[in-house]
Amino acid sequence: MPDNAELRDHFGQHGLQKAGCGFPIAHCLALVHYGSGLMQQVLTAPWRTHDLAQAAQLHPALEPGDVLLGDRGFCSFAHLALLVNRHVHAIFRVHQRVLVDFTPHRPHALAKGGKTKASTGVPQSRWLQSLGRWDQLVQWHKPTVRPTWLSAEAYALLPPTVQLRELRYRVSPRGFRSQEITLVTTHCDAKTYSYEALCDVYRWRWTIETCFGHLKTTMKLDVLHCQTVEGVTKELTMFLLVYNLVRMTMLAAAKRQGVSPARISFIDALRWLATAVPSDASRALVVLPNRCDRSEPRVRKRHPKTYPLMTKPRAELRQALIAKEVRA
Repeated sequence: MPDNAELRDHFGQHGLQKAGCGFPIAHCLALVHYGSGLMQQVLTAPWRTHDLAQAAQLHPALEPGDVLLGDRGFCSFAHLALLVNRHVHAIFRVHQRVLVDFTPHRPHALAKGGKTKASTGVPQSRWLQSLGRWDQLVQWHKPTVRPTWLSAEAYALLPPTVQLRELRYRVSPRGFRSQEITLVTTHCDAKTYSYEALCDVYRWRWTIETCFGHLKTTMKLDVLHCQTVEGVTKELTMFLLVYNLVRMTMLAAAKRQGVSPARISFIDALRWLATAVPSDASRALVVLPNRCDRSEPRVRKRHPKTYPLMTKPRAELRQALIAKEVRA
């Protein structure tokens, strides 16, 4: 967004950029409906805001029985316990700092025992039951240290333990090294929720990246133009309204054309809405091929102009340029 004092003080900017050499950046946390791609809730915050700091504000939009998919940034005991209390299921990727061991009857660190030699390198969770080679029931213990994003009163109401399910699977994308994905979920019934189904459902989380791509790239949301915090909020709201209108158009077209909403072209729906009038009859939109496991490099074909990056404020660079001309 524009580089002015109000926006810079409110949102902040990238830590590697000097003052006057970058632009304020907003942090956005979104709750996206998987089946439709609709943005249900979007929260803005300063650039240096962790996702968990606002995650609890999205919980009222979830109903009992809903399933929340999230990456490892949402994986914590407090967040999972809050969701369990609301009877909401969760499937998160395990945080990189959480130790997971699938050895039956393995030792575990005591929740209030402190860090000792015996607890070093030992998982915090207590093993309960093995459901497969890389599938187990465990019990997570309430940490002694309260997370900063949760109030002391809310943290005191959390249960001392939560029963969860940990599982791991391997993905081998063509041309890349195999990678292990470790998940934690509240779906503890192995008969109702199979190992294969849980591994497959986590792939759906990537659809939110496609939604953000449509907003930031297709709709040009990556650069905002308003000069005030209130103006930026209004501008973002208008983008989200148009985005959801495009999604509603895609849903209607998918129903008429008998295909999945994910196969309707977002850009084609956007272009039709840009020129349509109320009297226009809905037309058939472009249906994309089934692009399961699509892999595309994140590169740019068109090369930008080779100007150097701004490393000093514009006023200093201008004075240096003038001094150079005077000496010449």
